[in-house]
Amino acid sequence: MTIRDDLISLQTFAEEMGVTRRTVERWHAQRIGPPRIKIGKQVFYRRESISDWIIAHEQTEPRAAGRV
Repeated sequence: MTIRDDLISLQTFAEEMGVTRRTVERWHAQRIGPPRIKIGKQVFYRRESISDWIIAHEQTEPRAAGRV
């Protein structure tokens, strides 16, 4: 096991999220994306940080008005 086993590339993250690479870059610029790690010119994401970020954005659906 290496230290990079928990890291995925920006491209892989985008593919797994079903968005473009540009969208992930925009999330970073707007400071709304998950934390990232930059090693040289390469960008990586920790899988645990991605999971935490997704959970932090979890929302329950509101109930329809008048329904129980």
